[in-house]
Amino acid sequence: MSRRQRWERRYVRSLVFCDLLAGVTAGATTFALRFGDEVTSYNLAYMVLTALLPVLLPVVLAVSRAYERRFLFVGTDEYQRVLRGGVGLIAGTAVISYALDLDLARGYVLAALPSAVVSSVVLRFALRKRLHRARSRGESLRRVIVVGHELSIIGITRQLRRERYHGLEVVGACLPPGADGVGVAGPNGLTVYGTFDDVARAVERADADTVVVLSCPELDGAALRRLAWRLERDEVDLVVASALVDVAGARTTIRPFDGLPMLHVEHPRLHGGLRLVKELVDRVAAFLLLVAFGPVLLGVALCVRLTSRGPVLFRQVRVGRDGRLFRIYKFRSMYVDAEARLAELRHLNEQDGVLFKIRDDPRVTGVGRWLRRFSLDELPQLLNVLLGQMSLVGPRPPLPSEVAVYADDVRRRLAVKPGMTGLWQVSGRSDLPWEEAVRLDLRYVENWSLSLDLVILLRTMTAVMRSSGAY
Repeated sequence: MSRRQRWERRYVRSLVFCDLLAGVTAGATTFALRFGDEVTSYNLAYMVLTALLPVLLPVVLAVSRAYERRFLFVGTDEYQRVLRGGVGLIAGTAVISYALDLDLARGYVLAALPSAVVSSVVLRFALRKRLHRARSRGESLRRVIVVGHELSIIGITRQLRRERYHGLEVVGACLPPGADGVGVAGPNGLTVYGTFDDVARAVERADADTVVVLSCPELDGAALRRLAWRLERDEVDLVVASALVDVAGARTTIRPFDGLPMLHVEHPRLHGGLRLVKELVDRVAAFLLLVAFGPVLLGVALCVRLTSRGPVLFRQVRVGRDGRLFRIYKFRSMYVDAEARLAELRHLNEQDGVLFKIRDDPRVTGVGRWLRRFSLDELPQLLNVLLGQMSLVGPRPPLPSEVAVYADDVRRRLAVKPGMTGLWQVSGRSDLPWEEAVRLDLRYVENWSLSLDLVILLRTMTAVMRSSGAY
């Protein structure tokens, strides 16, 4: 068994244990709250259901393929399959109860089963975050040989090194015949193991367990098939990078056409019923959060008011969906003359794009630094969400001056409402280069889903606690 297979199996066993724990905790807690600690003839059936729940939950999740390695480690597929399995478990319980005329209290079923599913999602999220921290330390990584042209290899290597949570460590490359490999081996420190014909030997020499083939005309279908045959003997994974940039698998379907497999790409879901659901969830959640954070909002407002001259709220015109202008609300974190001093600080800009960011901005107040560190200055944007101008999750709301210099493809960010948080915020915020921030926003626009929103919201909490890139 390879090193990768060992840690992957340990991870799957941990998932099963988490699901068992979720079932035990949800069942026992619901039973105790509903019936206490006394077992009677009336609640005996519920005791049996409570005992079966820890077994039924992993079985249902296994049927929904929530333990398959292809859906684990990154992405939202794992959570979608857990939720799908949970819905199936609830529906199955209802059908069996009706068919056998079982007298089960709906309140017990609707409390125990959903809480077990939610607990499973939370525990899986925590387990994944632990895995990502281990990967940031260089553990539980796949050793990757990248096959393709030099510029493509350099780009994918930089991206994978920046986003180590994907778990792919590039250890070598194979280039087309005639390539010198100076650009790959020099600044990137990769070993060039030869040409496309040397991939199998490169895997053995580098002790790799994964081969990533980038888009290149030299490797057609027949060549890839022969490569797959050579790699399958050693159980080495073959990953083919699609030329479709940042298009999620949920939007792609293989459809045979006269024996030829065709890749059908669905349009992104920018309108329709799910968008209405997102609108409803955004506004209800914004209202509830405003009520819940009322004391915090009042306390922050007093701190801003008492520590520096000027208004409590900072208002600024931003560009929303389809280019519509709106006024954004934030707690003021700068001195009142911040805009006037922008010109004298322009040469200190640490961003490489249209944004202006400096780590130690002298225009930021003492309280403002603390507010920015924990993103508390963003809380008034809940008003914008409640008014329908913003979403809880979406691309960063840009300034009109930034939009004026957008390239055509960057304007795609305006196809959806801007958000209080998004992929770029949970991936490094101001520490990210401009091109990477744009790429993450475009990825969100192209692949939006309710489950992705949920994952981003969960990751936002950890990003705020780390406060990395917040300045």
